[in-house]
Amino acid sequence: MFSQSQSHFLSTTPSKSHPFSRASFFTRTSPFLSFPSFKSPLISLQTKPMTSISQLSNHADYLSLNDTQLDRFVDVGNKLADAAGDVIRNYFRKKFEILDKEDLSPVTIADQAAEESMVSIILENFPSHAIFGEEKGWRCKEKSTDYVWVLDPIDGTKSFITGKPVFGTLIALLKEGKPILGIIDQPVLRERWIGISGRKSTLNGQEVATRTCMELSRAYLYTTSPHLFNGDAEEAFARVRDKVKVPLYGCDCYAYALLASGYVDLVIESGLRPYDFLALIPVIEGAGGVITDWNGHQLDWKASSDSRPTSFNVVAAGDKQIHQQALDVLQWR
Repeated sequence: MFSQSQSHFLSTTPSKSHPFSRASFFTRTSPFLSFPSFKSPLISLQTKPMTSISQLSNHADYLSLNDTQLDRFVDVGNKLADAAGDVIRNYFRKKFEILDKEDLSPVTIADQAAEESMVSIILENFPSHAIFGEEKGWRCKEKSTDYVWVLDPIDGTKSFITGKPVFGTLIALLKEGKPILGIIDQPVLRERWIGISGRKSTLNGQEVATRTCMELSRAYLYTTSPHLFNGDAEEAFARVRDKVKVPLYGCDCYAYALLASGYVDLVIESGLRPYDFLALIPVIEGAGGVITDWNGHQLDWKASSDSRPTSFNVVAAGDKQIHQQALDVLQWR
């Protein structure tokens, strides 16, 4: 679709000066870095048997990716998060119009402008890649492509419009339907979690890991809101909620980031769209956690110009024993 070849962009050497580049991957830095400023449907969900953490560690090899390619993707992913963060901070706790989408979920100018800022950077760096954004859906002249960037500029718009800094920008890069890069960025707190195939997840350049919790009765559980569950899903969630030590509410994607850093044991949600969870997968798995659907199936996704976002039930755990116990109590068959 474009004259430039994809290989030309993949061969470009990543910037070594960026605080989240490969060069600083193992550097012990402050967890609160100042990020540099950059001025800048159609989905079919499939499920497969859950892949073990050891198998996922070889994911990059399976997809024929090398470190140079992954570094390039991370470098651009950081630029996307920087650009979205610049937009979002300008609107946070300011007055602006709030609109309702067809599903009655809110959207703001910040959502739309942040997505556009990311799209322009992707088109500049990877013009042959497709983009699927929450606000504008599929963007690519081709009907399908191996690489798809999946963007949720503000995951947790309700938190954003009420001034609560637990929303986040979610950025995922899929190759052949599998997430090879995931970024959870909290632009107000300036915290950025990055997950990459075959590498350990980081928060602002420092490695993170989930914590051990082998009993459901000792687990700290998060979900965005108990009011987002309906019917059988509400009953299934209630069974787990009644068995954990502490149920907590209201963190959107930030709850998964806390899980990756070892502060939370379990996150259970219903009705998520692909752009709500694809970026979470590399972050959680790279920290040693597990994230699947309620049947224990690996989350897998194919996007094309004909697909539409569908709802999905997601369970994430820092410990595989807690994950299995949660599945047993959910009884989702």
